[in-house]
Amino acid sequence: MKIIDSVEFFGHPLIKATHKTTFEITKEEKVSIKGDCIIGVRANKSCKDLNDELKRLMTNNIPVKISIHVGQYSFEVNAIGHPSLLLTDEKDIVVRKSNYVCPRTLAIRSDKAAIDIPREMILMLKNINTKGKMVISVES
Repeated sequence: MKIIDSVEFFGHPLIKATHKTTFEITKEEKVSIKGDCIIGVRANKSCKDLNDELKRLMTNNIPVKISIHVGQYSFEVNAIGHPSLLLTDEKDIVVRKSNYVCPRTLAIRSDKAAIDIPREMILMLKNINTKGKMVISVES
């Protein structure tokens, strides 16, 4: 059985998406100049808000498929769940290439980071009116 959840978010003029090991979507409205992993703000969900069945399955060493959609563009990411995932952060969702886990971590051992997202998508996400969507799926 496939379990899917999605997160809607918006762009921001300070989005750079140049981080080499993570990407992040946040409920926050602002981006600091140092926030080079952030790809979206004003998200409608954080880790805590995700589907409970999805979160339960992600606490296994299970493949996690993530797709990011902005306008006519889409971007696919493959990562892994982990028994140490907490998925409790109330503001953020972070996907990591590393094995590091904290309450903000959605998935680890990702094959992509912010720097890998097509620049056409990132240029669109520099506009506060641009809407994006991240779709997360796992199979039990």
